[in-house]
Amino acid sequence: MRLRVTTWNVNSIRLRLDQLALVVERVRPDVLCLQETKVEDARFPFDAVRGMGFQHVFVHGQKTWHGVATLSRLPLSGCEAIRWCNVEDCRHAVCRLPGELELHNLYIPAGGDVPDPEVNPRFRHKLEMLEALAAWFEARRRQAERVILVGDLNVAPLPTDVWNHRALLDVVSHTPVEVEALERLQRSLPFVDAVRTKIPPEEKVFTWWSYRARDWRRSNRGRRLDHIWLSPDLAPYLVFVRIDDWVRDLERPSDHVPVTAELDLPDSWFGDAAVRS
Repeated sequence: MRLRVTTWNVNSIRLRLDQLALVVERVRPDVLCLQETKVEDARFPFDAVRGMGFQHVFVHGQKTWHGVATLSRLPLSGCEAIRWCNVEDCRHAVCRLPGELELHNLYIPAGGDVPDPEVNPRFRHKLEMLEALAAWFEARRRQAERVILVGDLNVAPLPTDVWNHRALLDVVSHTPVEVEALERLQRSLPFVDAVRTKIPPEEKVFTWWSYRARDWRRSNRGRRLDHIWLSPDLAPYLVFVRIDDWVRDLERPSDHVPVTAELDLPDSWFGDAAVRS
């Protein structure tokens, strides 16, 4: 069974419903994980996303800030919202898909402007959440199988994940301490980086471009902040990845673009669910 999973920091779902519909039409994801939905659960546009073909929806949102949503054409079960570090922000949703797949939709804090946890509480929270997640996955390693982790992780780990490695070493999202924290999280299961499985690490790849650039495509000062990771048992089934940077050219776009991975999984895992609901 082919399973196409897309992650996108939509930066306000209500503001970009038309763009969301266009992404769904062109990318055709089976599961779409959104970050920064910026809407409390009661005001989430359920009717609109169900009209796009997603009959199964789990939201974990709050007014104005943060929020994640998992939209699926396949049934979702066992969904739960997890909060980290005694902070009430809505940043992590976990759902189970048919085939005993465990899907994590994450929005890691951006971390503010100053990369010093002693003077910047937002940066400290970012590091603490990454550390707590790594410890959580490490504790579950023996029973964690068929895991997909996606989202805006707000760290560009490789030198080729940013437009200028040296210039950004002291800039939040690419500092060594953040990269080390993200690498520990990746090792915790360990996870396989889907994008870098298909796109060589030597090649520059970006998923985010600042609003400050007048011509984002010409300047191309991007960062790869949005990720899809697979547990080792799923990695061999990865077929392709795609980064839809055309979304950044739309009117009033998000500063992030969708990232998609498609897996060709054994039908025997799914039974009747191999036929999409």
